[in-house]
Amino acid sequence: MLSILDRYFLRELAQTVAATVVVLLVIVAGSAFAKVLQQVANGSFPPSVMFQVLGLRTLDGLTNMMPLASFIGVLMGLGRMYRESEMHVLASSGMGPRGLLRPVLILGVTLVAITALVSLWLGPWAVRTSDAMVAAANRSVIAAGLDAGRFTNLPGKGGIIFVDSLSRDGSKLGRTFVATESTGKDGPTHLKVVSAASGELYQESDGDGRFIAFKDGWQYDIPLGTDNWRQMQYQRNDTSLSSVQADDDDDPAHSKGSWTLAQSNDPSDRAEFAWRANAPPLTLVLLLLALPLSRQSPREPKYGRLLLAVVSFYLYYLLLALGRAQIGKGHWQNEAPLWVLHAVVLALAGWMLWKQYSPRKAARPHKPQAGAPA
Repeated sequence: MLSILDRYFLRELAQTVAATVVVLLVIVAGSAFAKVLQQVANGSFPPSVMFQVLGLRTLDGLTNMMPLASFIGVLMGLGRMYRESEMHVLASSGMGPRGLLRPVLILGVTLVAITALVSLWLGPWAVRTSDAMVAAANRSVIAAGLDAGRFTNLPGKGGIIFVDSLSRDGSKLGRTFVATESTGKDGPTHLKVVSAASGELYQESDGDGRFIAFKDGWQYDIPLGTDNWRQMQYQRNDTSLSSVQADDDDDPAHSKGSWTLAQSNDPSDRAEFAWRANAPPLTLVLLLLALPLSRQSPREPKYGRLLLAVVSFYLYYLLLALGRAQIGKGHWQNEAPLWVLHAVVLALAGWMLWKQYSPRKAARPHKPQAGAPA
């Protein structure tokens, strides 16, 4: 049964953490949106799936965001109570560290469970779903911008295309007309006109190049300003669309399931699994570290402790990232050093909390010197 004080702490801290999550989520979404726009401009995937990919990328970003949001939320919530002297009044009423630890641990269990769910399942699922959506869109002429019954700019080419019908998935074309222009270095501009009874969109085996295969039609090559036209009948004629540019930051291990990574012996897979598995304990340790770092006097600057806490977080995060790199390079065979780091930071947080709440020694009374008047 929770006491009134426990419920008050839980409500205040949960509200602050939720507000911090929203703010950081907007920042993460903005960063992901800029990257998605760049990939659309590079031709990695069509604009039609941009917002779906953005939402899934934002879900994946929660893995790294949840520990920081929990840390800053608890830090700011308790810091406000210290500045408004609520904590000092409660301490003078007999509340010790146990009364503060209980609601924070209850909140921490919830946040650790959410972080574990996101890092071990929801984040990888979002990455796999995003990759599958992009792959399906790149195989569809509908997603590439084509539509039946109207003239459309040819994706990645200087020309237009017209199709009278499309299959439901956008991979099969009916009667098709294409017109493109090309200019040589020294020669005249050529107008290329292609008509076909049907067509089909496909990708190369590596998935980078997209092509339309026209079947049973005619092709005309018309040099503008001259009369030496060329006419050719064909059974199949392929033309390229915009190529799919590979993402330089793409990591194959990032989209794998956590159970698959746990059974793998590949160093990059072990590093990815170690990073996911360490997100929940990172959240819990940061919550406990926020307890001593949030203590401040009413006259202290509002964001002084927050700056110190953010620097501490990034130092902690950097050490974990270095450990992940060592695992990925094969220098470390397991993630035991990362757990040692968690234990060291947890011990440091416990020592700081004990120093703050430990009873202070009474000052010794001043003894007058011999011969001095009493």
